[in-house]
Amino acid sequence: MELIVAVLLTVTTAATPLLLAAMGELVVERSGVLNLGVEGMIVVGAVVAFATAQLSGNPYLGALCGALAGCAFSLLFGFLSLTLVTNQVATGLALTILGLGLSGMIGENFVGQPGVQLEPIAIPLLASLPLVGPLIFNQDIIFYLSILSVVGVSWFLFRTRIGLQLRAIGDSHGSAHALGISVIKTRYLAVMFGGVCAGLAGAQLSLVYTPQWVENMSAGRGWIALALVVFASWRPLRVLAGAYLFGAVTIGQLHAQALGFGIPSQFLSALPYLATILVLVLISRNRRLTLMNTPASLAQSFVPDR
Repeated sequence: MELIVAVLLTVTTAATPLLLAAMGELVVERSGVLNLGVEGMIVVGAVVAFATAQLSGNPYLGALCGALAGCAFSLLFGFLSLTLVTNQVATGLALTILGLGLSGMIGENFVGQPGVQLEPIAIPLLASLPLVGPLIFNQDIIFYLSILSVVGVSWFLFRTRIGLQLRAIGDSHGSAHALGISVIKTRYLAVMFGGVCAGLAGAQLSLVYTPQWVENMSAGRGWIALALVVFASWRPLRVLAGAYLFGAVTIGQLHAQALGFGIPSQFLSALPYLATILVLVLISRNRRLTLMNTPASLAQSFVPDR
């Protein structure tokens, strides 16, 4: 039982940054914006969180500053793509490159230093429950925020008027503007939320997952989060399931290496990304089959309006 709990805890820790980053990007894409700079925002959030926690000795302040750093980076993306109307794909890619370079410069003096770790917060009574207690009710604050983000985003998108307006903007911003909805303002807020989530995901990496700073420690998680949103069909609960699936694949390849399987370690390290590609191929195939079996008058409804 202890071994099972230990393995599941590592899966939970690996899935949390994916879940947070993907939930933020889900809201952004629901508003009709595609931000490919998730990787850059994660790594900037990670280095700012680590540096702040290291200098102040307070990991909670570090996590807050990491979230604010991700938000600031997202505002840069918003200004370029929403105000100056630059190409969103090119702007997002540039943001990732900038984030990787900037984080390396900021974190140069923190490489190899022991970090300040976020300690678990045990919920009274519930934390003592067998199996689910240590897995769910004895975790760090960023884990709790990741679970709350799923509940909050689900309620916001499908149970509130503002969420309906955001989805309307994503479906047809012209029609939403004609109804008097502030398209640019709503998209700015969505992009900022995505930045905060990505910054928190980075803070989790440097304060919980691996409490130290390592250059490029995001290790492609931003790209996996982007694929995860598509995999989940822009549904929060599916993002939750997908994040833990990818987290299990990530941890599974580490355990396979530790057990000495006769498989090249490079192949095992590539498993999470191979799983991402496989999922995208299956989604594309299913969508193509759906369009082929749908009357032409209805097929157009399956094509995204962005």
